[in-house]
Amino acid sequence: MANFFKKLAGVNNESIDVDVNNEQKETNNKSVTDKTDEEWINNNYEEGQLSVDVYQTANNLMVQSTIAGVKPEDIDISINNDMLTIRGKRKMDATVKEEDYLYQECYWGNFSRSIILPVEVKAEEIEASLDNGVLTITLPKAKSARQISIKVREK
Repeated sequence: MANFFKKLAGVNNESIDVDVNNEQKETNNKSVTDKTDEEWINNNYEEGQLSVDVYQTANNLMVQSTIAGVKPEDIDISINNDMLTIRGKRKMDATVKEEDYLYQECYWGNFSRSIILPVEVKAEEIEASLDNGVLTITLPKAKSARQISIKVREK
């Protein structure tokens, strides 16, 4: 069933992973993707949705998100076709009994967000940084394809 949705969405198993240390690598994410799909389908995989700001400059698409309390090694950023996906995990260090909470509004655990990119980007030049709990992803825009006019002639 997961493969049906991948084909429907035009997703292949080749993706480019970007980490916040600006190291990139091409991977075959079949086993990771299949595991995530199975967990999602079985409802055993609860994720919070990450809030993001997406804007553009003349040369870049910019994605920003506040993810305080998350270490760079706990963030996975990947791009597959025209979809940017940010996944991570916010770990709670202290163990507090459920009955001791007066308010519990912070989300702890796995989170993710997928964003369809409105323009083509240069995947090999994507940069990500984490500064004071704000994740910033810079996606350089690719030169837009030149429009070519084709004349139809009658035979």
